[in-house]
Amino acid sequence: MLLDAIRTQLDSLSKSERKVGLTVLKHPQLAVSENIAALAKSAQVSEPTVVRFCRALGFEGWQEFKLKLAQSLAVAPPGSDESPKQDDLASDLVSKICSRSINTLLDLRNSLDPEAIQRALDVLVHSNKIEFYGQGTSGIVAIDAQHKFFRSGMPTVAYSDPHIHSISASLLRKGDTVVAISQRGNSSALLRSVQLARKMEADVIALTPSGTPLAELATVLVPIDLSFNTDPYTPISARLAHLVVIDILAVGLALKRGPKFRNQMLNAQKALQKFDMQFDTFFR
Repeated sequence: MLLDAIRTQLDSLSKSERKVGLTVLKHPQLAVSENIAALAKSAQVSEPTVVRFCRALGFEGWQEFKLKLAQSLAVAPPGSDESPKQDDLASDLVSKICSRSINTLLDLRNSLDPEAIQRALDVLVHSNKIEFYGQGTSGIVAIDAQHKFFRSGMPTVAYSDPHIHSISASLLRKGDTVVAISQRGNSSALLRSVQLARKMEADVIALTPSGTPLAELATVLVPIDLSFNTDPYTPISARLAHLVVIDILAVGLALKRGPKFRNQMLNAQKALQKFDMQFDTFFR
C-alpha cells in the first residue's frame, strides 16, 4: 500500500518533506479530499515542498500522487487490520492472508507503470543473455524468473550469491541484460554487482521501489512501490508482487518473440510428450 511506502521512506526524506509524509500518514483522507494548499498548511510547509515530497516518492507531481493515494485507500482503507494474531483461528488466517494477497495485487495493478513494462520488454527482446540477481527472498524470485525466462529460448541464469553475481557482472558485455530484484533497493552487495554490470555497458532492469539507490542505477526502472514492513509476515505479499511482475515480463517477452518462437515451444512440447513428460508452457 502507498501508506506503507511512505512510512518506510520517511528516513530518506528531508526534514520538511518528512513533515508532509507524517501529515499524510496521520490524515490520509485530507490529502485525497483537499487541495495541495490545504495539505501544505496542515504540514506547515510550502506547496513546492509538497511537490518535492511527491517526486521523492517517484511521482511526477501532486495530482499523480493524489490519484494513487485515492486508489490505494479504496483498496485498503486505513484502520483495516489484516495482521495475523496469536489467537487467530484457521478461518481468520485464510481470510487475512488471502485478503492481503488480493489487496497486494490490486494495488500493484493500480500502481504499475505500463510504459516501464514496455521499456523493459524492449530491452529484454534484444538481449544477448539475461541474468537475474537477487538475495534472500528476492533470490527466490530470481530463481523463479530464470525458470520462466529460459523457455523463451534466450540464455538465462539466476544468481542469489552476492560473490557469484559480482563475478558474473564483471564478465558481462554490451547487449547483455541484468534484472536486479530487491524489495528495499539498498543492498550494498547487489548495488556493487549492478555498478559492475553498468561499467561493462550491460543494461540493468531494476524491480525495486522508486527513489532507492538501486532505482538510480537502473537503465530501466520498473518501480514496485509496495512496501511491507509492518510485521514479520509481510514479505509473503512483497514476494507475490515481484513474482507477478516477473510473470508479466516473461509472458510479454514470449509474445514479442512471435509465431516462430511459438512453434519452437510446441515442437519442444511434442518432443517431451514422447517421454511422457509434461512441458510447462505459456501457450496452450
